[in-house]
Amino acid sequence: MKVYFVGAGPGAADLITLRGARLLGSVDMVLYAGSLVPTEMLTHCRLDAEIIDTAKLDLEQQQACYVRAKEKDIDVVRLHSGDPAIYGATAEQMRRLDALGIAYEVVPGVSSFTAAAAAISAELTKPEVSQSVILTRVSGRASAVPELESIARLAEHRATMCIFLSGPHLKKIVGDLSLHYPQETPVRLVYRATWPEQKIYQGTLGTVLEDTRRGEWNLTTMMLVGAALDKDVAVESSLYSKDFTHLFRVVKKNRTEAAS
Repeated sequence: MKVYFVGAGPGAADLITLRGARLLGSVDMVLYAGSLVPTEMLTHCRLDAEIIDTAKLDLEQQQACYVRAKEKDIDVVRLHSGDPAIYGATAEQMRRLDALGIAYEVVPGVSSFTAAAAAISAELTKPEVSQSVILTRVSGRASAVPELESIARLAEHRATMCIFLSGPHLKKIVGDLSLHYPQETPVRLVYRATWPEQKIYQGTLGTVLEDTRRGEWNLTTMMLVGAALDKDVAVESSLYSKDFTHLFRVVKKNRTEAAS
């Protein structure tokens, strides 16, 4: 038997990968995070598959499902929201599967940070503005963020930042970002990107607290911040410049240029 950690994507049922959907339709057991993965995603599953919502299960109870599947010699899909590599709590499961001698494979998915960028039609990197994207979150009860990775420290780079689970912590986040980012820096809030209840706020670091009410933005809100989000910043990459040569495109010089 084998366990497949499948990225379900940000929410929309048709944003799962083809490989992920195929696996969902082939296995006998599916474990999914019901608090984060919409039930519409389960339409990809076999009608006779055993489907288990892990929202109320602790790690040992989930492990018991893997053990039972091993005894039956059946494959399992463990369906995680977004991409399993980011805040997926997959490493702890993999350690237990290693101890149990159970094989596993990871199938990537669309992350909520890229879905949020798509929702606001933004490119997160721009030449000469920001060529780095920082993915982070604020400390919570389930897991703390190391002090060296605090938002205040990361903000020193003034790169594009994507802050997961930001909704209830906007005041503190804005305060930390304001230590280094100008007040006119664009800020976007995207709640539940690609879900039917998706909502978007567009403003700046200086206006976001004035424009939003306390408690209005829930936990599953992505905060995007950075100068690259400003659509009025019109910089272009050299990659597609008519004067830029590379392996696949050679610029033809006219006779005057060639003579000189």
